[in-house]
Amino acid sequence: MRLLLLEDDSLLGEGLRDFLRAEGHVVEWCTTLSAAHGLQDEPFDALLVDWQLPDGSGVDWVRARRAAGDARPVLLLTARDRLADRIRGLDSGADDYLVKPFAPEEMLARLRAVLRRTGAATSAPRVDLGGGVQVDLAGRGVWRVPEGENAGDGGGSGGSGGERVELTAREWAVLEALVRRAGRVVTKSELDRLVLGLDAHVQSNALEVHVSALRRKLGKDLIDTVRGLGYRVAGPR
Repeated sequence: MRLLLLEDDSLLGEGLRDFLRAEGHVVEWCTTLSAAHGLQDEPFDALLVDWQLPDGSGVDWVRARRAAGDARPVLLLTARDRLADRIRGLDSGADDYLVKPFAPEEMLARLRAVLRRTGAATSAPRVDLGGGVQVDLAGRGVWRVPEGENAGDGGGSGGSGGERVELTAREWAVLEALVRRAGRVVTKSELDRLVLGLDAHVQSNALEVHVSALRRKLGKDLIDTVRGLGYRVAGPR
């Protein structure tokens, strides 16, 4: 997932950013509302927002984003634990409310739950991409399944249907970005931003290396190269 983290506490913000990146997510971390302003229309999958920021209220910012038609999932992070505060935060448009201090593992679990509830994550246990490749976006898993088995065989992400394919964090990020946009061409520049972030300093051929690795592991026909434009995976079968 590509996430916007809006948190002014440098120790907490750095810790959450590093934790999420280690889990394979792309994170843009801002400490003020003004810094987030230029990123608010970036293609983030979800927003993690602190209540009180140096230049304003994260709750008011969320309310304004909802009024502008922004439907992306929001997880509110705050030290305020009164019932009235929780009600105000949720009524502002947040999808969930997490009181500090919290374990980052719980934050990530709540984020996955929010994505399932809001429909931002796939509702099916596995998405069948054809060629025997099945992906579980919520469970972050990929399988090669013998011809004739259904996507639900083996009990979804916890089942035994097919052979699980191990991907690196970057390979998963590339595949996830393409699968979430299945059926349309994703330009190289867009994919770079989705997978590597705005401030990543990588070799110019890094994306091609990850795509090549995915084709080697999952089949050469899974990802199409649209010459001069970018990459595409077919929609679910």
